[in-house]
Amino acid sequence: MNAWVLLGGAIVLEIAATSLLKASEGFSKPLYGAAAILLYSICFWLLAFAFTRIPIGVAYAIWSGIGIAAIALIGYLAFRQTLSPVQIGFIALILVGAVGLNLTTPPSSDQSGPDQRVGTGSAPE
Repeated sequence: MNAWVLLGGAIVLEIAATSLLKASEGFSKPLYGAAAILLYSICFWLLAFAFTRIPIGVAYAIWSGIGIAAIALIGYLAFRQTLSPVQIGFIALILVGAVGLNLTTPPSSDQSGPDQRVGTGSAPE
């Protein structure tokens, strides 16, 4: 499967899990907490596979950046949490960075085979 699709799935699951974690109210609602743990587990599993094809710094920055922006929006819409204009500006900068990393990551990093990863394959002749 395409590593970018796996990364997208990990992002969606992380956002859902974080929202459920907030809804669990400090695990006082155990079903929400258990669902959050399950979704985080699947999220990290997908993220680990994405790391095999996308550089770890790029994948992690995109994963966390989009997650931060989405959770800030969900916090505002679902949990009525406010952000100052300065905070919104900084979140926008995070999104610009995540998009920039995505746009500047060569497609070949997603298509590299196991022999092109660090620590595997044969030495050049």
